This record gives sequence, C-alpha cells and structure tokens, in this order.
Amino acid sequence: MSRFFINRPIFATVISLVIVIAGGVSFFSLPIAKFPQVSPPTVQVKAVYPGANAKTIAETVATPIEQEVNGVEGMLYMSSTSASDGSYTLTVTFELGVDMDMASVLVQNRVAIAEPKLPEDVRRQGITTKKQSTQILQFITLSSSDGQYDALYLSNYALGIKDELSRVAGVGEVTVFGAGDYSMRVWLDPRVLKQRGLTTQDVVQAIQEQNVQVAAGQIGSAPAPEGTEFELTVNTQGRLIEVEEFEDIVISAGEGGRLLRVGDVARVELGAKSYTFDSTYLGRPSTAMAVYQLPGSNAMETASSIRTKLDELQAANNWPQG
Repeated sequence: MSRFFINRPIFATVISLVIVIAGGVSFFSLPIAKFPQVSPPTVQVKAVYPGANAKTIAETVATPIEQEVNGVEGMLYMSSTSASDGSYTLTVTFELGVDMDMASVLVQNRVAIAEPKLPEDVRRQGITTKKQSTQILQFITLSSSDGQYDALYLSNYALGIKDELSRVAGVGEVTVFGAGDYSMRVWLDPRVLKQRGLTTQDVVQAIQEQNVQVAAGQIGSAPAPEGTEFELTVNTQGRLIEVEEFEDIVISAGEGGRLLRVGDVARVELGAKSYTFDSTYLGRPSTAMAVYQLPGSNAMETASSIRTKLDELQAANNWPQG
C-alpha cells in the first residue's frame, strides 16, 4: 500500500488535500460537546481554622481529611494547600470519564468520616465539598469611581453579585477577594484582663453564651390550666447587631452586684472579618471576584453568559459604564 502512494505523489497529494479540507469544514460544524474531555475533573474540599497557622492546619485538619479521602474510587492524585490565613484546600483529581456527581458524593462521604477528628472551630465554620476547576476563568473587579465606598463596603456588595453569578450555567465557584465580610471585632486589653484575673477564653465564652438565637417558647400552650383563652409566642432578642450590644455583654458579677462587661476590658468595632487580602484598581479601593469554571462546561459560553449577567445587573442597578 505504501509503495502505491510513493510511486504516485500527485495522487497522494490530492488525497491529503481532500482530508485537510474535510477536517477544516468539520471543525467549524462539529458541536463542542462532541470534542473529548482533555482535562481531568476535580473536586475541591475547603475548610477554615480561624487563627491557626499553616503547620497547625496541616497537622490537625489536612492529615485527618487526607487519610480518609486517599484512595477514593476513580482518584488519580490529590494535592492540598494549608495557608497561614487559616484556610485549607484539598483538590482531588479523578480519571477522565468519571461521573462528577458521584465523585463529589464519594469525597463528601469520606470527609464526613474524618469530620469528628477535626477541631471544634473547624466543624463550626463548616467544610464544603464542590465540583470545581482549579483554573480561574475570569476576574471581575468592583471599584468606586468617586471614592464614596471603601473596600469593605464593596466586598460585601460583591456578595450579592456572587449569588447571581453562581447561578450562571457553567460556573463552579465565585470567590470574593478584598476586605471580607462585615464582622464584629473585639480588641481585648491584656493588661485589664490580667488585673481582673480573666483570660481570653472567659470573654469568648461570655460572648458565645449571650450572642445566641434561642426559642423562648409559648405562654398558654397545652397542657394549660382550664380557662386559658390565649396562646402567646414569646419573642426574645436574638443575635446581637450593634456595637453597644456587644459592649454590654456581661462577663462576670463582682461584690455588691457590680457587673463586668465586655466594654470594660475590650474595644468593640464593626470591621472586616479578615484583613488578609487588599485589592486596588487604578489606585482606588476595590474588590475582586475570581470565577472558576465547572468541570465539563464550555469556557467561552460560560464567559459570555457571565458578561451578559453583568450587563443585566448593570442595567437593573444603574451602575456607571465600565
């Protein structure tokens, strides 16, 4: 067969040109869905240990989770990052063709086995397991052209945009960088704590006990005395909101009924949950959002849908152009 084409170079050239032209025509008409998957699918596990360093996270969070997740069905390899800001990210890479929904469930089941071994603060913050590509598809930046809004306001405003973009087809995750969520920050004075014979844990325990949402119950519900005509639901104050409310939290009671409050040993202010990240745009405070692609989705279509959604939000909220 090879000798036939070697002895007839013109015929071989014509055949090659026909194949190239047919491939070029097919390239523009073949649906994207028909192309094979070339990048292996991934599942990410994220956890947060507030105040912990990278070594502590690696020992107390990464080790228990990775011991359980290792060897999950269809897994090729896994990699993790323990950061100094208290965050932990585990990326599990699976073989091509693996059902991502089933892979996510399998990883989540393994993480659930490791959860009782994790510190209480980590379990309280929550552990998330999602199908997500490791590559960032787009960066979106919000800034105030006249400097009216600071980075803290913009980052919290971006949370509403995040919810909208997360519903766009093909988006796996939207991460907001910047000043972070609003948070009530309590700055303790160590000298006052020492004078009062208190520890940091005493203040933390008082805040946790008094800053709660409770069900106060009902008055007049069955079994009630005969003749009770009304059944009333008791509404009580829930979680605290204002700075003054946190300052009034009682830590302890002294002689003569004198109360020691948080405001006596600390300075309370409404600030950012974390100051790890800082974002600027043209020298102005801003916040950035990273959009991650959902494994198996089309990057071009997803990016176009995100642009369309931003245009819709811009028109609905009267944002300035650009």
